Amino acid sequence: MKAIKINISVVILLICFVLPFGCKNYLDIKPLTELTGNNFFKSKEDVEAYVASIYLKFFSKINETWVIGAIGESRSGEAFAVTNGNNFSARKVVEALGKNNINSAINDPAWQGTYHFERITNWTGYYQTIQSCNILIDKLNQGIPGLSEKDKKRYIGEAVFMRCFTYFWMVRLYGDVVYYTKAYQSEALPRENMVSVMKKCIADMEVHVDDLPWTYDNPALRGVRASKGGAVALIMHMNMWNAGFDNAGAKGYYEETAKFGKELLAQNGSSYALLPMERWPEVIKGRSEESLFEFYQSVNYGDNTSTIAPFGDSFLRYPYKFPATTYLNSPMAFSGAYMEKLFPPDVTDRRKEVWYEDIYANSGRFMIPKFAGNVYASSGEDKNPDNSFLIFRLSDAILLQAEALAELGRDGEAIANVNLVRTRAGATPYDAGQGALKDFIFLERCRELQGEGHTWFDLVRTKRILNQRWANHPLTLDQFNRGAWTWPIDKNSLKDNPLMRLNDYWTNSEGI
Repeated sequence: MKAIKINISVVILLICFVLPFGCKNYLDIKPLTELTGNNFFKSKEDVEAYVASIYLKFFSKINETWVIGAIGESRSGEAFAVTNGNNFSARKVVEALGKNNINSAINDPAWQGTYHFERITNWTGYYQTIQSCNILIDKLNQGIPGLSEKDKKRYIGEAVFMRCFTYFWMVRLYGDVVYYTKAYQSEALPRENMVSVMKKCIADMEVHVDDLPWTYDNPALRGVRASKGGAVALIMHMNMWNAGFDNAGAKGYYEETAKFGKELLAQNGSSYALLPMERWPEVIKGRSEESLFEFYQSVNYGDNTSTIAPFGDSFLRYPYKFPATTYLNSPMAFSGAYMEKLFPPDVTDRRKEVWYEDIYANSGRFMIPKFAGNVYASSGEDKNPDNSFLIFRLSDAILLQAEALAELGRDGEAIANVNLVRTRAGATPYDAGQGALKDFIFLERCRELQGEGHTWFDLVRTKRILNQRWANHPLTLDQFNRGAWTWPIDKNSLKDNPLMRLNDYWTNSEGI
């Protein structure tokens, strides 16, 4: 992440003072001038350093544990721990996640020491990110010497993007959240309905989306910094999330998703592109033309990615994980039945060969080299491949628009989108014989985005999580309505905030 690490040590130190832990503290921030004795924001370089620290602050949260796997890919019950895989007793946590036994996944000593999933329940780091965005916007609006109006608007757009993205991430994790945009919020606030929060974020992002560039002149910033493509993808995702929970407004959300998707797809082949399957290692490495937003990582820049944080860590074996004696088998696998549902054996699809080995093995021979495109430079070390954390890619946005188009009855356009992705994948084009279009689009998202943190949230927002057809361990309607799809929130959030409440489902015995 060298591109976002320049001159940030002073900013990180500043954040340590400005953003202490605790609910009252994250809403009660002293002005920067009280802490530094002068105006920190003296130049464009200061702004660059502060922006870098915002991205790094968010990444620090998803680098704390196996976040992508735990929150986005494992909770519907299709993955299991391989008996003779590395660290089997700890890897069994994936089965607790798959049965939605979240409290057990957090507290059971068998895996607590390895995964520390209690860190996911602590949202303080996310609010530190939000507060940093609020402070930056405030300082930019006050005026910074030597900063052009164009640069000012772009930096505000970046800060708004990261603020909205963080709220979007938190909503999918916790449901209702405390929402604020003041630079120095001190008043205690209650949690706000998540649909309302997303509406505000959509409106906020739409005001600033055109101030962001489709691409940056410096290719090292592609996907790494907020761009118009990333902002459009975020707007689409926020609309589709709300469509699942605001039935009365669903059509409007679908129309907005279709509209923004059209604008983004007009950039396909210019600002962005679906790369051939042969170039997949470039995509997973990061900063490719397919990336809309990611957290770029590279051992060449000294990035310190947690060993267990990458999704692929649990689904790789030798020769992509070392030493060979430790990784003869993948530590985890997806069931053969599930993989056959995603990739029917009789349907041509190059992803089956490029992204997987022993795809239907139902054992530790199953592997996802989709996440092994860049093997660690010094073979023999117990390190993960040197890849980035993909958040939004072009194919994700294409399929999200396809879903919205299908919901609007615009099937021809939706099918064209689906086949755009399948053509790149060398897969048989969609036809009615392959199932209902809406269901096919859902499965296509599962196929295309497996391991990238979307599957659980797609199940939740489409309500497919209520149906045994789509989830190995579905929720009941009562469980869903009581928030069983969320994560618990750390009890420390109650400190000094009489208006705060936890997620009820996880605070009683029924949530265990």
